[in-house]
Order: sequence, then C-alpha cells, then structure tokens
Amino acid sequence: MTRIAVYLTGSIAAYKGIEVVRGLQKMGHEVRVGMTDAATKLVTPSTPFALTKAPVLTDLWDEHSTPIPHIELADWSELAVVVPASANIIAKMATGLADDAVSTTLLATSAPKIVVPAMNSHMWLAPATQRNITQLKQDGVNIMPPVSGRLAEGYAGRGRLPEPAAICQYIEDFLASSQALKGKHVIVTAGGTRENIDPVRFIGNRSSGKMGIALANAAVQAGAKVTLIAGQVTVPLPQSPAIEVVRVITTEDLYISLKERFSQADILIMAAAVADYQPVETVGHKIKKKDGAPHLTITLTETIDILKNIAKMKQTGQYVVGFAAETNDLLENANRKLASKNADMIIANSVAGETGAFGSDQNQVTILQKDQTPIKLARQPKAKIANEIIELVSAKLKSGD
Repeated sequence: MTRIAVYLTGSIAAYKGIEVVRGLQKMGHEVRVGMTDAATKLVTPSTPFALTKAPVLTDLWDEHSTPIPHIELADWSELAVVVPASANIIAKMATGLADDAVSTTLLATSAPKIVVPAMNSHMWLAPATQRNITQLKQDGVNIMPPVSGRLAEGYAGRGRLPEPAAICQYIEDFLASSQALKGKHVIVTAGGTRENIDPVRFIGNRSSGKMGIALANAAVQAGAKVTLIAGQVTVPLPQSPAIEVVRVITTEDLYISLKERFSQADILIMAAAVADYQPVETVGHKIKKKDGAPHLTITLTETIDILKNIAKMKQTGQYVVGFAAETNDLLENANRKLASKNADMIIANSVAGETGAFGSDQNQVTILQKDQTPIKLARQPKAKIANEIIELVSAKLKSGD
C-alpha cells in the first residue's frame, strides 16, 4: 500500500480524476485529494471526501487547522499524482509558482510526481506547454501523455485524458519499478570537465550534462539514494533531497571525488564527458598576444583514465557503467572500451553531427555487455533512455550477473 495524493485541476476531465481515486483505492492504496479552485467548479469536494473519508485540500487559509494542511499533505504523501493536469498547473509546476493550495503543496512535497495532462489539442501542442513539459521531465517528473480522441470542443485531437483504468495501471507499474533500487546507493557523473590553460581559458567539451542528470533522476525514481557528481552543465541541476550534488571542475577533481565515494556505492554510472588531455603547464596569468609571434603552442598530456582506475577498485556486488561518446567507428571503439576498462556495461552514443548526443534532449544508444547481444535503443528523449538503462542495471544487479 502506498500513500498517494491525487490533485484534481481545472480540466473538463476532472470527473475522471474521481474514477482514478476510486481505482487506486481498489488496488489497496491510501488516497487523499487536493483540488484547485477551478476543479471545484467541475467536481464538488464532497465527492472525493465521501470516497476517501479524509479532508479535501482546497484552501491555504484554513486558520484553525493544525498542522498546516498543505505541508501535512506534502509530507504525508509517498506519491503525488496530478490528474487531470491542466496547462495552468503544468506551467506553475515548471516555473515553481506556488499561488494556491495545490501548486504550493506540489512544490513542497519531496514525493515522486506523475502528471497526466488533459486539455485542448492546440493548448497541448503550444510551444509554451511543450517547453513546460520538457522542464518537468528534466526535473524528474513522470509524464503520462494525453491520447488522441474526441475532445469536449466536438472535434478530434490529441489532448484527451487516458482512461482511468489505464492511468491506474500506469501508476501501479511506476510503483513497482520505483522499488527496484530501494536501499541502493548510485553515483552518477554528468557534464564536462575543464582543464585550465590560464586564468581565463580552458580546454573543454560540448557536454550539456542532460544525460547524466536524466540518469540521476531515473535512479531516484527507482528508489535509490543518488550522488550526482557534476562538472560543467548547461541545464539546472536537480533540487531533489534524494540527490546529493557534488560540483567538480577538472578531471583530477572528478577522480578524487569518485575515489572518496566509490567504496560506498552499489552502482557507478560514468556519464560525464571527461577530458582526455590537459596542458602540461597551467600559466598563472592571461596569455597575451605577441607581435611577430602569431602561433601559440600548448603541450598537452593525457589525463588520468578515471573509468579504468575506478573500475579496478570494484568489489563483489558493485556494478560499473561507462559511456563511449564517439564521432566515428562507434561500436568498434565502444567494444574496445568494454574490453579494456573493466566496466560491466558500456553505453555507446554518437556525438557527431546535428543528431549527436551533445546538447540534445534526445539520444540513441547501443548498450554493450560482455558476451551478450548489443541492445539498441532508438532515438528518443534522454529521460526515456535513462529509465531503460536504470531498469536494465537494476535487473542485472538483482540477478547477480
């Protein structure tokens, strides 16, 4: 049994949210309900109250309640489900706006979140809504997308709420998967490292950190305690209390941070784009141009091979995943890495061209394991790729392979 808070918002499909509440109760879960003011215009709060026998949160200003109602519900819930989710509540969640009981409680809760949008098809496809959905995914929120069908406006389009039975099954499947790494400690590295040339210049790469952050969020959703060691990233880092964020700059910083923590981890996922070379000498002042000397030579030396050295420390029961970011001969180079690094799994992804992984919200990968057939994952959002990788690693850890 899971304590689930269901939040109804101002969509014409609000009545189906009541069916979801009832369906979750039949599955054995304890359910409580919060409603936006718009939702109360479509469904009376007495209906969920009659089903749950618990107060329905509709207002922040109940002066006679102890403890504070929205904080109490935020702390009580083990899962938050927004169904139906209007474009308005999605925008609030994406931007951190907290101006009513539901948006404030959703901001306050540390429980995993599932959002089930329902709205007019034009609203669903609007660039603003799609940006907000992308932001929620980056924040680790699970989105069950709307389906196509006849809308309240009288025409067909995508924006219709899935059937309550399908929503309940989605929630049940999520809860089953969210226990896969319960009690496990996962370290994920993300972003790029930088090697200083002088105080203002460095050698770096185009890594955004999106893949590593998606993996950290997916591991949390699977029940793990997560340490995210992040280099330079172009997107916001997770704010979840379940994720410890450690910042590093250079390859040496990353190696030291991993050495300190690896012995306590069950799983290491090396998604960071680590510099292969560093200047032999870092100049202490800004290098200036010189008349008559148009060329500058910087001598580079190899950085430490972090994956190889950390994997040497691997103990029985620990699982190590590496990434191979290549521009050519992808599988050949990735297989060589699998053979030489002592990793249990290598995720091969191309960083070449416009469809390369760097900076994109999407990726396509091939998963390599020793003596096993490669697993190809088609191009899709990095959040989905991350979920599939975490599911596979969880299964491997459970089986002891």
